Amino acid sequence: MIETVGLTKTFRQAKKTVEAVRGIDLKIGEGELVALLGPNGAGKSTTLRMLTTLLTPTSGTARIAGFDVVQDRDSVRRSLGYVGQGNGAGHNQRVRDELVLQGLCYGMTRLRSRSRAAELIEALELGELAGRTVSTLSGGQRRRLDIALGLVHRPPLLFLDEPTTGMDPQSRANLWDHILRLRREMGTTIVLTTHYLDEADSMAERVVVVDRGTVIADDTAIALKAELAGDLIVLTVSDASSLAALLGGVNGIRDVTVAGSRLNIRVERAEAILPDLLRRSESHGITVLTADMARPTLDDVFLGLTGRSLRESAAALDNASVAGELR
Repeated sequence: MIETVGLTKTFRQAKKTVEAVRGIDLKIGEGELVALLGPNGAGKSTTLRMLTTLLTPTSGTARIAGFDVVQDRDSVRRSLGYVGQGNGAGHNQRVRDELVLQGLCYGMTRLRSRSRAAELIEALELGELAGRTVSTLSGGQRRRLDIALGLVHRPPLLFLDEPTTGMDPQSRANLWDHILRLRREMGTTIVLTTHYLDEADSMAERVVVVDRGTVIADDTAIALKAELAGDLIVLTVSDASSLAALLGGVNGIRDVTVAGSRLNIRVERAEAILPDLLRRSESHGITVLTADMARPTLDDVFLGLTGRSLRESAAALDNASVAGELR
């Protein structure tokens, strides 16, 4: 469904060349749900805009559903739906009218547009809202409408750019119920960007991490957490420095840090190593006061890969860059 080779994008800002994307190689198959993640300024939004034909690549190639994003833009646009970070519907327009108009823009007859609008209104539970103006909808209701707009033409590929930002947990859960159900029914390929790592962890079949304009990791969330982060054992002991010295070179231990009386020990499998740690402590007269185990999170993966959390802000190049190109 998506294939890119050496995809790059550079901008000119204040007489300087900015390399927003430095060579993205990516393959996403039909029906996959893939999370595209990275810190602010990493290049993921620029990549999405190239894949959706909103930006022209500087070099490299990208194909969507077999169509080149530069040579066959119309076919690419017919093959995808894009739900951006902002709301896509006119604030003073009624819900049903916006959906019908979207269908007309894709060349549907008025009768077919009305029929498709009715299907999506039912599928996304917008029935009670169909006659209301967009400005009267809640954030969660607007996002459901945005997704409906992206699906009007039955695209095989749907891009969701921060679809649940600013929504309360209940609205987020409700929206994801709708997205996953529609995916099961339609077999849609979904590419997601999000700052809610629990969404990527629980929803996506693959996680692609982008930083400084390149792909630095591509695997399942489970594999990334196991390989790049590992489990964490936290021990509070009577002599942390002495125990840390005893743990050097122990198989399965990746990293040991001392913070006062506490040891933070990053390991491959906590349940296998903790008993050995307790035995070593006891045999050397070191009292273990508390012992805790924690599974890694995707945030741990980000810290390991990039040295910072996904939520940390870096220079946000994308919006300014797009504004410059559109001018």
